[in-house]
Amino acid sequence: MRIVVTGCDGFLGWHTRVRLATHGEHVVVPVGRSNWSELPALCRTADAVIHCAGVNRADPDVVESGNIALAGQLAAAIRNADGPLRVVYANSVHSGRPDPYGRGKEQAGHIIRTAVDHRSGRFVDVLLPNLFGEHGRPHYNSFVATFAHAVVHDSRPDVADRRVEVLHAQSAAQCLIDGISADIDRLTPDGTAVTVDGMLRVLLSMWRTYRTGDIPALTTPFDVDVFNTLRSAAFPAHYPIGLPLHSDRRGRLVETVRTHGGRGQTFVSTTRPGVTRGEHFHLRKVERFVVLSGQALIEVRRMFHREIETFEVNGDRPMVVDMPTMWAHNITNVGSSDLVTLFWTDGLFDPAAPDTFPAAVRSVHGPVAVGAAAGSRAEP
Repeated sequence: MRIVVTGCDGFLGWHTRVRLATHGEHVVVPVGRSNWSELPALCRTADAVIHCAGVNRADPDVVESGNIALAGQLAAAIRNADGPLRVVYANSVHSGRPDPYGRGKEQAGHIIRTAVDHRSGRFVDVLLPNLFGEHGRPHYNSFVATFAHAVVHDSRPDVADRRVEVLHAQSAAQCLIDGISADIDRLTPDGTAVTVDGMLRVLLSMWRTYRTGDIPALTTPFDVDVFNTLRSAAFPAHYPIGLPLHSDRRGRLVETVRTHGGRGQTFVSTTRPGVTRGEHFHLRKVERFVVLSGQALIEVRRMFHREIETFEVNGDRPMVVDMPTMWAHNITNVGSSDLVTLFWTDGLFDPAAPDTFPAAVRSVHGPVAVGAAAGSRAEP
């Protein structure tokens, strides 16, 4: 299918676009601020639209009118499409509440539904709870993003405690994708009930464990989602993480992985000079690289972004670089001898669901400049 994703540069839009990249049978047409004016032409030949574009935080009048205006522009594009469209609307459980956001989201849904019905299409309303996940903007997308950012910067935010239901953005994205083929007109995915103060305490505990390289207890899928969110707030400034090296007359010893709960799998590879491994990304997997012998260059690039982060590592000073989720990554032997690398993942390998998707670090929208220093940002 040819699927238009609006709001592709935003938090949920980006997560949806990444998840669609793992469904190779679709052609994804991203629409963001830079090409919003092309929306009518792009919708004309589409099979489906996932509408993630919206206004979350601004002046109250702008929040309400902005969501309505975006819906009106999408509705005009739907009416002028070549055929009926399947439209999935990223709505909110707050829709219909007597505040600017609730009114704006409700009215936007009504506008889009009317246009879809006019063309005999299919409209699916997805009511999402509070979302969190990798690369949420602090003080904008989620209180979880705000807390994660504060924790890794050693600050303690003020907390007004309450109970709230949260859902990881990848789960929300999958629900939106499911909406394309749904035979009902409303989906309401279940989140996880937490308290605001409890979430802060979890993040603080995880960070106390992880800041020296230990892996906190990852005993549930929700633990992994929270940990990956925390890691995204720490990347790339916190990496690489140095490991204590113990030496005596017998040789050297280094503790490469210390886990505080959960399961995992460790494996070691050798790589010949000039050879590159990787060139893929993961949605949820926590993956650790530790070079034990030789010299390597690790490159990582956030999906659909151009900048590349680089880390020069070698076996003389063992260091941890944990691959961030939804970043394409590779490791290249840049030395003259074989490279020996230890890899660790938080789960046992499942060939039926490997959570590994091909993506070359350097092949996004043409040539990309690469920084020379470890951890440097490179602009094209």
